[in-house]
Amino acid sequence: MSKVIEYKACQAYFSAKYYNMQKVERELAKLLPCEAPDFQALKKDLLALRSTVLKLENETGGLDKIYPKHRNSARNLLQYLAMRTQDVRHLQYLLSEWGLSSLGRSERKVQATLDTVLAVMHALEGKPWNPGEPPPVCFKDGRRRLEENTDTLLGKLPQGRRVRIMVTMPAEAANDFVLAKQLLESGMNCARINCAHDDEKVWAKIIKNIRNAAKATGTECIIHMDLGGPKLRTGPLESGPAILKIRPKRGLDGEVDSPARLWLYPAGKGQPSGQATSLPLPADWLKKCQKGDKLTFTDARGADRKLKVVEITPKGIWAEMKKTAYFQPGIHLCKKGGELGKIGALPHLERPILLRTGDLLALTKVELLGRNAIVDELGKVAAPAQISCTIPNVLDDVKVGEQVWFDDGKIGSIVEQIADDRVLLRITQTKPGGEKLRSEKGINLPDTKLRLAAITEQDLADLKFVVRNADMVGLSFANSPADVEQLIAAMKKLTKKSPAIVLKIETKRGFEQLPAMLLTAMRAPSCGVMIARGDLAIECGFGRLAEVQEQILWVCEAAHVPVIWATQVLEGLAKLGLPTRAEVTDAAMGQRAECIMLNKGEHIVAATQALDEILQRMQDHQTKKRSTMRKLNLAEMFFEKNSL
Repeated sequence: MSKVIEYKACQAYFSAKYYNMQKVERELAKLLPCEAPDFQALKKDLLALRSTVLKLENETGGLDKIYPKHRNSARNLLQYLAMRTQDVRHLQYLLSEWGLSSLGRSERKVQATLDTVLAVMHALEGKPWNPGEPPPVCFKDGRRRLEENTDTLLGKLPQGRRVRIMVTMPAEAANDFVLAKQLLESGMNCARINCAHDDEKVWAKIIKNIRNAAKATGTECIIHMDLGGPKLRTGPLESGPAILKIRPKRGLDGEVDSPARLWLYPAGKGQPSGQATSLPLPADWLKKCQKGDKLTFTDARGADRKLKVVEITPKGIWAEMKKTAYFQPGIHLCKKGGELGKIGALPHLERPILLRTGDLLALTKVELLGRNAIVDELGKVAAPAQISCTIPNVLDDVKVGEQVWFDDGKIGSIVEQIADDRVLLRITQTKPGGEKLRSEKGINLPDTKLRLAAITEQDLADLKFVVRNADMVGLSFANSPADVEQLIAAMKKLTKKSPAIVLKIETKRGFEQLPAMLLTAMRAPSCGVMIARGDLAIECGFGRLAEVQEQILWVCEAAHVPVIWATQVLEGLAKLGLPTRAEVTDAAMGQRAECIMLNKGEHIVAATQALDEILQRMQDHQTKKRSTMRKLNLAEMFFEKNSL
């Protein structure tokens, strides 16, 4: 509201001519360019809203347990939650028509926003506004608190942008200092290690490379480690043939872009870690191979193929091929001179379960090998397909009619029948032609109230390493305040100075319990929230994901708690080298969080560089929910071209 209108309004009130409030309203209305709604009714509704907000906040206890510097933020969170128990859309529309704040960006300072609007409304009438107790958080204070909490959790503000970039470290980073350095130079601010993969030796090497690269580049890098949490996944499958398929990468025209690489190593020494495309061969035969040798063979399909030796190392040989081949034990590689090398034992392939809409699947409590449905001589199903799950006791909690999803939502099903040793599922969703279900694929039960603790025995063992080496610890599958309390208590037993806590919101229950978990996490000096949008989309439904992630952003901003926007950001670019238009837009939307996480991929350096550029461009247009109006070149060019 302009100072001129405010001044004239005060003049109108203090003039004896306008003591009648109806006349005051008419005079106020004359000052506005358009027709305005009932002023007195609007003020009454706003006062009632303020009263409700303060009443509900005061009725909530337990703030004495909050870490001292977070207590006012906790009060503001409670005020925001109290305000959102009301439908205030009618107030927003009416306030906008009076040119006042519509409360749409009040997250960081709820009471301050309400009091400011009421102060202006009273000033328009020439009345004083004496609200009594000052708000716990004012305008600049709300912004400052969020910025300080972000700096504490995610490190100092990077040059050129507000939003930090977190990158999930591949296992290769343990032995690749150059990769760590390139990521930091490309804009990485936080390195994420997932404790569900690899081990302490690999983690230690990754952290050492990150720390050394940070020193070399003169940058800061926060180490974030996610606890694995309860791994609800599919069990093992029946074994198929011992065959290894190798194929080169081809372009759209079918030509080979890059040959397939194989690691040939001495048989009997065990398959080397991280080398899936590897062949065991006699050690004496390998020693006689030389760089440039052509190794010919007939593959499992009877096709004639050849390998070219491109590199000799003390531990083995790198070879390349330009055609697809199928290897199996017993195949002979022939090098120049006719000397043969016999391929040794290879791991057996799994036999995946093919599931189509309408099929039955038995999810077993006992660890039976997964298999396809058994069909009798007449083609009828004699026994449904079956597969076990890694945490069988969760099946005690499911009920008929509840949903069960597999493999990141690729396969959907409904519980049709419950038995002592299994749950019978009816498949409701797959892609046309069916979907293959393999071992170690995630299982989601969005409708089930699981009695499942977020911290496992393995997590407690890993936590000993995490508290010594990480700046942040991610609590996977955080579902209740008790989960957060357990983590805080476990870390206090191990160290006096615990890493910051990050709540990973990846279940429907976790989302519903977010406010209570935030108030528990705020008992610690530093905390944050990660929106794990992959599992969250399955748990809450893809149609509801956009709404859910918005609500998480709003609630966390009210608590002045930083948010990490995660899952499938620039996924196409990171893995395939080419982003989709949709994922570029998604990355730009992540500007409203304090940090964006990238998953690992072959092109992760390029993805980090691209995200850095997107964020630098977007921050001049958007900060949190607020669109900022910097000068638009588009508008300037229009008037330059159309000026007389």
